[in-house]
Amino acid sequence: MSELKIGLIGIGHLGKIHARLLKGLEQVNLTGFFDIDREKSLVYTAETGITFFPGLDELIDSCQALVIATPTASHFEITRQALACGKHVFVEKPLTAELTEAEQLIALAAEQQLVLQVGHVERYNPAFLAVSGLHLDPVFIEAHRLASFKPRGTDVAVILDLMIHDLDLILHMVRSPWRSVEASGVNVVSKHADIANARIEFENGAVANITASRISAHKMRKMRLFQKGAYISMDFDSGESEIFFIPEDQPGFPMHAAPAISLGEIDLAEQPRHIRYSRLGNPGVNPIGLELACFRDVIFGRHQDYVSGRDGLLALRLAFEIMDKINQHQKRMEAAR
Repeated sequence: MSELKIGLIGIGHLGKIHARLLKGLEQVNLTGFFDIDREKSLVYTAETGITFFPGLDELIDSCQALVIATPTASHFEITRQALACGKHVFVEKPLTAELTEAEQLIALAAEQQLVLQVGHVERYNPAFLAVSGLHLDPVFIEAHRLASFKPRGTDVAVILDLMIHDLDLILHMVRSPWRSVEASGVNVVSKHADIANARIEFENGAVANITASRISAHKMRKMRLFQKGAYISMDFDSGESEIFFIPEDQPGFPMHAAPAISLGEIDLAEQPRHIRYSRLGNPGVNPIGLELACFRDVIFGRHQDYVSGRDGLLALRLAFEIMDKINQHQKRMEAAR
């Protein structure tokens, strides 16, 4: 296969970004798109020259793989139809609206021997990529994902809209089952939780404290990791990470990078221990472009490292447990009034 034919479903805000990046991706032919809004679709095809398919079946027939950028409620039916027709699928997060639906899609993809990739885009953020090659063994994680209010995304709780990005990253780094979850949240402007906080304890002893809000005055996407001999701060907006570390405790950390400068020493042992600092990242990288290139490369068999359907299901399970804890907390609050 020298060229991969990809179709796009959904041309909302995110779908249009996918369309632009797919058009510029090497070895990819964007065959066209389908959207249920015919009037909007005709305007878009006139503006861009991208072929509009008036029916989903016709689009599926035109390609070998599909990118699905539609509301979460439609993910299951569209993805199931695409997989059943033998097409590889990239579907935006969250994978589905229900856990049983995600399980069915994973089983179908495995049966058909097809790629099912989930759009947890922060895995491809340069801030995370900069540190993903280091020995990450966090004992405590603190994450803040704050955004101003936009009607887009309010069909689901902020846990599925925003927090799930951090849940995926944390599960990927900690690689341990969670032991307990505590959470609280408030419905401020929508019928779902718009701001939420969760505290997760893992079986390996790690703890994560996560806050997500879509009603914040200031935007923030940051995660901080604390582990023996190192503190790592990832800024997903700037695409850069800062690392403070003690080389004796972290021999694999980048002494030479960006540059690694000395911040002083701790004279509490027989030998002084130096504190080093590095700033890493590549802010010019486009994370969505990288995840689409990964989708192409996995289909071509170039590598197998991608955000799989099972990864998406695991993040979804944790998200649903958090939402359940929030519902319990809200009921206790109402009963106490």
